[in-house]
Amino acid sequence: MATVADLLRALDRAGFTGDAEDGIGARQVASTDNSIYQVRPAAIVYPRSGDDVSLLVRALRDTDLSLTPRGGNTGTNGQSLNDGIIVDFARHMRGIGTFDADANTVTVEPGVVLDQLNAFLKPHGRFFPPMVSTASRATISGMVATDASGKGSRRWGKTSDYIVAMDLTLSDGTSWRAEPMTRREAEAIAAGSGIVADIHREALRIVTTRAADIAAIFPEMNRGLTGYNLQKTWDAATDRFFLGYLLAGSEGTLAITRSITLRVAHRPKTRALAVIRYGAFDTAMRDVQRLIAADPVAIEILDDKVLGVARSDIIWASVEGLLGSTGDEPVAAMSFVEFTADDEATIEAGLTALADIGPQGDMRIVRDEAAIGQLWSLREKSVGLLARLGGTRQGIPFVEDTAVPPEKLADFVAEFRALLDGHGLNYGMFGHADVGCLHVRPFLDLRDPQQAALIRPISDEVARLTKAYGGLLWGEHGRGYRGEFSPLFFGSLYPELQALKAAFDPYNRLNPGKLAAPAGQPIDRIDAVPLRGEADRRIDAAHSEAFDRAVACNGNGACFAWDSLDVMCPSYKATHDRAQSPKGRASLLQAWARLDSIPHPMPAEVAERDAMAADTQASLATCLSCKACTTLCPVKVDVPTMKSRFAERYWGKRARPIRHHVVARMEAMLAVARLLPGIANRIASSDRARATLERRLGYVDLPAFAVAHPRALPPIVSPSRIGKMAADMRARTVVLVEDSFTASFDGPLAAAAARVLAACGYTVQRLPPRNNGKVLHLLGMRDRFARIARARMAEVRALADLGVRLVGLDAATALMFAQEFAEMTGDSVEVAGLETLLAEAVRQGRVPAAANAVPPQRLLGHCSEQALRPQVLALWAEALAGFGIPAEPTRTGCCGMAGLFGHEAENQTLSRDIFALSWAQATQDDAMLATGFSCRCQTKRLTGRRPLHPVELIDRVLAR
Repeated sequence: MATVADLLRALDRAGFTGDAEDGIGARQVASTDNSIYQVRPAAIVYPRSGDDVSLLVRALRDTDLSLTPRGGNTGTNGQSLNDGIIVDFARHMRGIGTFDADANTVTVEPGVVLDQLNAFLKPHGRFFPPMVSTASRATISGMVATDASGKGSRRWGKTSDYIVAMDLTLSDGTSWRAEPMTRREAEAIAAGSGIVADIHREALRIVTTRAADIAAIFPEMNRGLTGYNLQKTWDAATDRFFLGYLLAGSEGTLAITRSITLRVAHRPKTRALAVIRYGAFDTAMRDVQRLIAADPVAIEILDDKVLGVARSDIIWASVEGLLGSTGDEPVAAMSFVEFTADDEATIEAGLTALADIGPQGDMRIVRDEAAIGQLWSLREKSVGLLARLGGTRQGIPFVEDTAVPPEKLADFVAEFRALLDGHGLNYGMFGHADVGCLHVRPFLDLRDPQQAALIRPISDEVARLTKAYGGLLWGEHGRGYRGEFSPLFFGSLYPELQALKAAFDPYNRLNPGKLAAPAGQPIDRIDAVPLRGEADRRIDAAHSEAFDRAVACNGNGACFAWDSLDVMCPSYKATHDRAQSPKGRASLLQAWARLDSIPHPMPAEVAERDAMAADTQASLATCLSCKACTTLCPVKVDVPTMKSRFAERYWGKRARPIRHHVVARMEAMLAVARLLPGIANRIASSDRARATLERRLGYVDLPAFAVAHPRALPPIVSPSRIGKMAADMRARTVVLVEDSFTASFDGPLAAAAARVLAACGYTVQRLPPRNNGKVLHLLGMRDRFARIARARMAEVRALADLGVRLVGLDAATALMFAQEFAEMTGDSVEVAGLETLLAEAVRQGRVPAAANAVPPQRLLGHCSEQALRPQVLALWAEALAGFGIPAEPTRTGCCGMAGLFGHEAENQTLSRDIFALSWAQATQDDAMLATGFSCRCQTKRLTGRRPLHPVELIDRVLAR
């Protein structure tokens, strides 16, 4: 039988235009999703078109390999994990076809992301209603695969309710379009021969002869018995037969999707959100049925566990005013009750009805669109937040999407809680209370075999409990490896599911082991599939501590966000290569750490370890260390720190390239160049120097040294003199903390900042540039970096303790005092941004009047600054307005420079691709300000226009 290599060669000969990977690193990255399971596939294939999909399926017939489709990789039950071939649609098949405004339909490729589709539809006043919390990365095909619903499903229904047609490749390679038809039309197809006839014949038999059983077994509730949905396949009243209902929720076990035609809805024009805070979770649960009478579009609930950990998230600052405590009693639960409409009168009527009902908690009404968006973002982060509890336990998905009739939910939850309490477990709860679907995540450490062993008994008990309440174990996120529970819920209809599977996939090649199998074929059991914890428990203590955030990654996939303006992970956004994302890098680091923990490895283990190390190094080499993952990832998977720790170990066993040794001494060389910048520029710009830099060291387009004027700079700080100042004078004293990069290449900026601060009444001194060691940290030269960190921290700590304000000119280096230096020293000192002091001066009326009007400016922020100081652009806009300069904060991602990254020859394509994602559009004219040195450098390099730093424009305005 043909091997994986044979299959890939056959695809190449057949004209397959997509990509394929079978290296150990790529397979490791594809071995996890957002579930507890880990299954390494044989290979991953990335088709570019529907024709590629058909070529793949036909080529598979000559092997004994299976094929499992994958969308956004956010499944919580291992839906898209398997040990055969993974077909990943998210890299290339992301095209949106023509929108038909009259029919309200749109056709999409399977890899289109929900937020991407809704951004496309928004100018047309439409949207795709199923609102899942993973909308930033969930693909439409993945939503079809699980028949996803999400927030608002009581009003808007599920994904299957919007499917108009599906273009498919069947298990034998046949192309087929599933669309609604009459029974007579279906019977005519069934009378023929071939796989399409077999499918129609079997489906018609079941829905017509077993109609009474289907009506009795399928529950009448919003979250019905999804996955082979016999209940809706045939509607006798309207004579409508549509196999799309069978395919929706089938998790890729019946056919492979090529494209989907969807019905869309008119987007409501306005909305309001009622935030209701409760002192007891049970009170909140029982209040839901009362509140439904107001007919909101959604009622979502959060418990105290989610709310507690949310306080450590970057989003908390923007919503804290709305999420306080109910008097002296802490908030134990919170409900978000949303109303949407096309007119304010309907919204007001809903809010009035809600008030008349009288919620049993403290209620606040939110009308501001931005604030509503922030609150829903908090709710969407619930999954990730429960993985950030501290310690070794995390909120684990395996019984997390139970659904019961809404009127029974409170009693069901009470028994559910008692069940978990009986096992001595803590847990978090959140979800769609209005439709009876609650997400419950028990806190377990699956590295502990005794805790992992609880998966089986708890799953069995919860399955029986939901069945007793007339509900389902899976109400939203599909079955995946929980398919073994299908007979419990489908009863006498389960053999019919097997018959359907046999008709669609007689050789059991499509995502085998899930949902149902042809008679005689096995279904996977939840405790027979490898768990991630099994691999993690083989990592030794030293590696577990150094790479704890890699182990903590729960696969929620927030780093796969579609929006190019989203700051997190520019390398993934430019490549759609999952290995170049925080989740992918965490997976690689976890696997390498396990292999590197083996004390006396066998030759095969050495080979696997070295191959994994090479793939891990290749992945980390494209990380720009923007640090967005340290805050925007719900689990705070800190890739830059782990990258430094990995580099220390990796290069500790290998000869470093000469470039490492040269750039490690770069700051010392910069100090010399600053003394004679003109001579340094003439030498560096010579043809010989440029050729040597590129050929020997791999650097291109290095910036020119700035010619600074020392007399324009403020005096060097004297701690002894500051110590003699009165307290009020120290409070007005600002120390500019210069960094070696800005001082070398943007020298006049310090003088401009000093003049502006002085004009606002501050006494300005400066701490001259010292080595910051950032390059040493990136290269993993951590001993040398630690010495620099201790020296720098001691120097600024002494100044901070005197009560003066410390201000940095460049975010990337100023933030080191709270990031890299803090990691090494255990101390942290705030080196504030200029915007903080200038906005403060504006509020206090200490700003000189502007002489002339300035045209409006676009305000562009450094990516690290936006991730770690999210209010920075708003503060700059406030400060600039105080000087008469209108400036609009403009969303951008990373510019693609990131220190030396954009100057490295091997990164030129990626650096430019990242710039093209958002910065190219934002820098098309000179009306722009950029806070980051790297950003100004990259913009000048790629457009020929250098943006001013905001303080430079203020300085010019004051000088007029």
